[in-house]
Amino acid sequence: LLPLHIKKTMTPTLLRLGSRPTQALHLSGYSLKSPVSICRSGASKSLVSCAQMSRCTIQTSTTRTLATLPSTSLWHSDQTSKFNITNNNRWSSTSAASSNNEPKIDYLSLPHSSPEVQNLIEHHARKSQTSASLQTLMKTGRGEFLHKLAKHNQGGGFASVTSRPEDESEATPLVLVQVASFLRRELPIRLAHRIHDLSRVSYLQDMKSVQQVKDLYTTSFLEILSVDKHPPTREGSEAWEEQFAKILENIYERHSSVLVQMARGAFELRAAIRKGALLGVDDDGCDEGQKTTNEKELQVGRDAVEFELMESTHAFLDRFYISRIGIRVLIGQYLSLRQPPVENYVGIICSKTSPYEIVKRAIDDAAFMCTRKYGDAPEVIITGRLDMTFPYVPTHLHYIMLELLKNSMRATVEYHGIDADYPPIKVVIADGSDNEDVIIKVSDEGGGIPRSNMKRIWSYLFTTADPEIQEGMVAFNENVDHSIDSPLAGLGYGLPISRSYARYFGGDLSIMSMEGYGTDCFVYLTRLGNTREPLPI
Repeated sequence: LLPLHIKKTMTPTLLRLGSRPTQALHLSGYSLKSPVSICRSGASKSLVSCAQMSRCTIQTSTTRTLATLPSTSLWHSDQTSKFNITNNNRWSSTSAASSNNEPKIDYLSLPHSSPEVQNLIEHHARKSQTSASLQTLMKTGRGEFLHKLAKHNQGGGFASVTSRPEDESEATPLVLVQVASFLRRELPIRLAHRIHDLSRVSYLQDMKSVQQVKDLYTTSFLEILSVDKHPPTREGSEAWEEQFAKILENIYERHSSVLVQMARGAFELRAAIRKGALLGVDDDGCDEGQKTTNEKELQVGRDAVEFELMESTHAFLDRFYISRIGIRVLIGQYLSLRQPPVENYVGIICSKTSPYEIVKRAIDDAAFMCTRKYGDAPEVIITGRLDMTFPYVPTHLHYIMLELLKNSMRATVEYHGIDADYPPIKVVIADGSDNEDVIIKVSDEGGGIPRSNMKRIWSYLFTTADPEIQEGMVAFNENVDHSIDSPLAGLGYGLPISRSYARYFGGDLSIMSMEGYGTDCFVYLTRLGNTREPLPI
């Protein structure tokens, strides 16, 4: 609680407190011509509670409350003045005209390290994120929640709007405004959480590529906040939404390389550790005390360990990547809703996703990559429920299946040798009307994985690929999340990212291996799509 100094000679007759308990407010720095009466539940008191606030304006007038403080509702009768809570937490009195013309802080022009920007990030990082489910995204895109927009905006021109679009695959302007309003409120909070996390992760925060990602996130955070939080009127809502969409289009494209940039940062960290450049990491991945950046940077030591064992760093990367998936799903869904409708699609979600069709496309892509590398590819046999469909994001499932199939093809070719008679890879799609999940199994006879490596397969940058290929991958700034143009094996983040995609909507990915024979991979996808995002803090 901070003292608020009212810098004006005035004659207030009543300051009425809301329902919160009373604590100290020091009314100082001005003279009173008559006593001030502070009332709560009929009892007069001389103290009022008030929380520290950022910049805002409170218009006071008789029997009206035009602004509400976090801990009090402050009414002042017998006066009609404006009081601004300024950055130094002092009340200053201004006229209505000068207050309305008060310049707005241009955060985009400030350095990212400035106190103003850092305080803004901290403010949003303290807010809770709002998770969404696949079903919620679909219903919002269909306009099933427009009544909430009407209720929320009563008096702003939307109160009478409750109708849904006739074509459920086409988003109306009001649906777009509703989605944009949610993203304008939600995205700064999610970005602030990740910026905060990027600033605190041990060792990795010092890598150049990670610092670039942090700057990228901060720029996007400030760009979104540069847009007004709500459309001014119903007539101006479409122009507001279009302006916001342009900003998100640029952010979506600009962030497409983040996957590789973060992998590059992790690669830089592992290279530094292997060279003995970092101290203070024990065998279970825990930091030995709180060390400053200078103590951590480039010191030759005996305690250097393999990157894959740094559990705290991997926990951070899991949080970062699953959050990134969520941010890209929200933006991608919104931008897709603005495009011409596609049959059976609501944004990026297909209401009739066919695992069989997606597996077939993934087989073609993986076979192309394997043939390019080895000159041949094993056969893949698909069995099970080939006619089944369910609501899902097809690009997510394609990413998962492509990763599993190209791993199986590479293992099979390398285990049996080039020009051998390869045993087929088997894909089974299992589903029943009472099943909780859609389950896809990929089985190969590629020699399996040693038990000592089973934990490492979920480690970022663990790969058996040629180190030269891996180094070339991190040097290449790829502007897409995944592509058949990449090597068959490279960065090593394919499996952990695939698991994050599966887990994002409540599924999972597990692997069982028999060394000397082969590997079985199981993909679990929720059928109902009612699981909320597992948002990291």
